[in-house]
Amino acid sequence: MRLSLCTITFRHHLLSLEDIARWAAANNFQGIELWAAHARNMQHMTDRDADWMAAFGLSVPMLSDYLPLDEDLASLRYATSNLCRLARRWGAGKVRTFAGKTASRDISPEGRWRLSARLKDACMIAHDQGCQLLVETHPGTLADTLPSTQRLIEETDHPALGVNFDTLHVWEGGDDPVAAHRALLPHIRHYHLKNVRSRADLAVFEPANVYAAAGKRTGMTALFDGAVDYLEFLDEVFQRDDVDASLEWFGGDCFSILANDARNMRLLKADRDAPIRAGVA
Repeated sequence: MRLSLCTITFRHHLLSLEDIARWAAANNFQGIELWAAHARNMQHMTDRDADWMAAFGLSVPMLSDYLPLDEDLASLRYATSNLCRLARRWGAGKVRTFAGKTASRDISPEGRWRLSARLKDACMIAHDQGCQLLVETHPGTLADTLPSTQRLIEETDHPALGVNFDTLHVWEGGDDPVAAHRALLPHIRHYHLKNVRSRADLAVFEPANVYAAAGKRTGMTALFDGAVDYLEFLDEVFQRDDVDASLEWFGGDCFSILANDARNMRLLKADRDAPIRAGVA
C-alpha cells in the first residue's frame, strides 16, 4: 500500500507544502494527496511540481476537488480540463469529485439522468487528458449507497470513471464496508481512511462543519479507535498488491494522529505478512 496524507488536513494551519512534505517523508508516507484548492493557489509557484515532490521521495497520487456537475456544461468542461491540467503538473493520474449534491433517495429520474450524463462528459475530458475521474462514496450524493453507486457506474459507462472508496461513508450509508468493497473492487482506484467515535457523531463530518475553522471536532478519532472495524477492512485491502490510500484527518493534533495511524497500519501489515514470510522460509 502506498499511503498518503491529505493537505486538506492542514486547511486551517499556517504551513507550507514544503513543511508538510518534509514531515510526510520523515514519517514514512509515500505520497501527498493535494486538495485542489491548494494546487490552484500554488499555480504561480512554477518550481512546485511532480519533480519537486519527488525530491522528497513522495508522489501526488490524486487531486481532490468538487466539479460543478450541477452547473452548465461549459463551466463543467472548463473546470474538468483545468483540474486535469493541474493534475498533470503534479504527476497525479487521478482527480476526485463528488457525484452531485443530492442524495440518491431525493433526486428525480430526470435529475439522475442529467447528472450521470454530465459525469460521462467529464470522464471523456479526463480520459483525453490522461486522468481517471473518481467519484467518492459520500452521503448526500449519488454515491451514498452501494446500489446507487453501482447504478451510477453503469449509467455513466466510461472507462475513466473510478471510485474513491471512503470506508467511513460507506458504513455511514448503511452498507457493510467489506461487502461493499468486494462488490466495487473492479472500480476502486483510491481509499480514504478515517473513523468516528459513534454513529451519533457522524454530523461532525458534514461539510459545513469540516470546513469551518471553529467547527466541532469532537467525535473524530484515530483510525483504530472508532466505530468502523478497520482491522477487518484492512485485512481485505492488504490482499491487493497495488493500492493507493490516504489518511483523511480533519481534527486536531494532526501530526501525532497521522504518525500513529500510519505506524499502526505498517505494524498491522507486517503482522499480516509475517506468516506468509515464515511459510516461504
